[in-house]
Amino acid sequence: MKNFLVHDEKTRAEMLENIGLKNIEDLFAQIPTSARIPELKLENPLSEMEVQKRIKALAKKNKTEYISFLGGGVYNKFIPAAISQVANRFEFLTAYTPYQAEIAQGTLQIMYEFQTMIARLTGMDIANATVYDGATACAEAILMAVRIKKSNKVLVSKNINPEYLDVIKTYTWAGDIEVEMFDELPENTADYACVLIQNPDFYGEIREIKAVDTLLIVCTDISTLSILKPPVDADIVVADIQTLGMPMSFGGPHAGVIACREKYMRQMPGRLAGRTVDKDGEQAFTLTIQTREQHIKREKATSNICSNQALMGLWANLYLSLLGEKGFRQAGYLSAKNAHKLSEKLSLHGVKTLNKNFFNEFVIEVPDADVFLAKLKEKNILGGLKLDDKKILVAATEMNTDEEIELYIKSLSN
Repeated sequence: MKNFLVHDEKTRAEMLENIGLKNIEDLFAQIPTSARIPELKLENPLSEMEVQKRIKALAKKNKTEYISFLGGGVYNKFIPAAISQVANRFEFLTAYTPYQAEIAQGTLQIMYEFQTMIARLTGMDIANATVYDGATACAEAILMAVRIKKSNKVLVSKNINPEYLDVIKTYTWAGDIEVEMFDELPENTADYACVLIQNPDFYGEIREIKAVDTLLIVCTDISTLSILKPPVDADIVVADIQTLGMPMSFGGPHAGVIACREKYMRQMPGRLAGRTVDKDGEQAFTLTIQTREQHIKREKATSNICSNQALMGLWANLYLSLLGEKGFRQAGYLSAKNAHKLSEKLSLHGVKTLNKNFFNEFVIEVPDADVFLAKLKEKNILGGLKLDDKKILVAATEMNTDEEIELYIKSLSN
C-alpha cells in the first residue's frame, strides 16, 4: 500500500507548515469527532439475500410520505412517467461523450433542442447545453461579465439564494473579484462588470427589473416563465432547471443553464451544440463552440467546467415536450393559484404573508417557527423552510391539492 501513497512524511510536513498547521489532526479539527471514521469495522460477510433483507429493513426507516410545501430552490413538481422510461434508455445513458459527434448524434440533437427551448423561454438569442446547477450558472455568468467588461467589481442582490451566493463568493475569491451586495440598486453602475439579481428572488418576491449602465444578469426559475414575462431586458439569463421534470431526490442531481445575447456567446462557458449537414447532405449535429480547457488552450478557455448535465437536459427536454406549451402554462398557473390560496387561508388564520407580489413562494411571519413547523410535521406535512425564529419560506406547486391546503390550515388549529 505504501507504494500507492502520493506524499511522504517530509512532503506532508512541508504542506502543513505552508498552511500554518502542526499536524494532520489540526487539519481535520473542524470535523466533529462523531462524524469521523477512525477505522473501518466491517461485519462478517453476508449472502446476497441477507444483504437485500438488511438494506430493505434500513430503507423502511425512511419516512417519505410527507406532503411537501418546501421550496428555496428545490420543488416538488409533477414528473410524467414517460420521462424516466425514455431517458434511461441505453442510447442516452451510455452516450456520455457528446463531443464525439460520430457516436453521439442523439445526445447532440437533444442538446440542440434543449438550447432552442431555453432560448425561447428566456427571450435570449442563444443558450448553452447546461452547466452543473443554478449556483454555478450564476458564478460563471459573473466571470463571463468580468471578461466582457474588463472590470473586477460586481453587484449582487442581497435577495439571492444564499447557496448560490456561497458558490459566487468561492468563484470570485479565486478570481480576485470584488462582490458588493445591495438592497437598493445604486444610481451609477457603470464602474461594475455586472448587476446580478434573482427574479423571483429567494423569498419569492417578483422584482421590477430596472435598467442598468452595465451588463444585467437575471437569475430566474424557468418554470415561472410559463406565466411571467421573459427577462428580455437582461444581457445574460441564468437558471436552475430542477423544476423541468427533475425529482427533489435529496437535493440532486440538478442542472443549470446560461443564456445570453448573441454578441456575448463566445464568452459563454460550457458546450454549445449546433446543426449542420454532413458530406451527403444529411442533417448532422456537432459542438459548434468549445470553450472548455479540455478543447482549447487553457489561457483562452472561458471555464474549467469538465462536463455538462446532458442527461438532465434530456429530462428537461422530455418534460417540456410532454407537457407542451399549454400544459407547461397550466402547471405554472396551478402552482401560483395554490400558493395564493394557501396565503389567503393563512391570513384568515392570523398568519401574515410578508410578500407584496409572488408567484408560488412566499414568506410568512409566525410567533415561533419551530413550533409552527412541528405542528405540521405531526400531520406528515413539511410546512416550509425556516428562515429565522419567526419567518418561514413556504412554496406550493401543482402537486398540492385543495385537500392538502385545507389540512395545512387545520393542522395549525390542533
